[in-house]
Amino acid sequence: MLEDESEKIPDTQAILVQLQETLDAARSMPLSASVMVNREEFGEILQDAIDGLPEELRQARWLLKERDEVLVRAEQEAERIIDVARVRAERMVERTEVVREARRAAEDTVNQAAKVAAQMRLEAEDYVDRKLAAFEVVLDRTMQTVQKGRERLQVHAPSPVVNEADADEAGFFDQDDL
Repeated sequence: MLEDESEKIPDTQAILVQLQETLDAARSMPLSASVMVNREEFGEILQDAIDGLPEELRQARWLLKERDEVLVRAEQEAERIIDVARVRAERMVERTEVVREARRAAEDTVNQAAKVAAQMRLEAEDYVDRKLAAFEVVLDRTMQTVQKGRERLQVHAPSPVVNEADADEAGFFDQDDL
């Protein structure tokens, strides 16, 4: 059925060529640039061309419209792809920046902790030194007191003559008698 329809609707280009040939074959009018053509024959060919135009024009318009739609879809898809790529790139940059900032913060924290630990160690050493110095003073006073006490005991107490072997054993226990 399509072949019958295509046979009924002549090819517009072929019809236009036929019109050109009819015009070229037409007799010239004397003393004029005009030519004489058979009005009926020329009209039929022209009508065939007009009848053939709408289908071809419709197809051409449809192809142009389809092409425009494809172009619009392609542009939209390209814009979408670019937007997706831009978002991904921004996320990657943000992640990279977040990682860099986290590393910087971690380094700062470690450095600060090292400073605090060094300060605390110095403070602890100073504290211990002060306490040992105070203990040294107390111990020195205690030693002086013990020395003075021993010196007083040696001045007041007569030394008994004792056998050395007995003195070692007896001397230790004799202190309770004093």
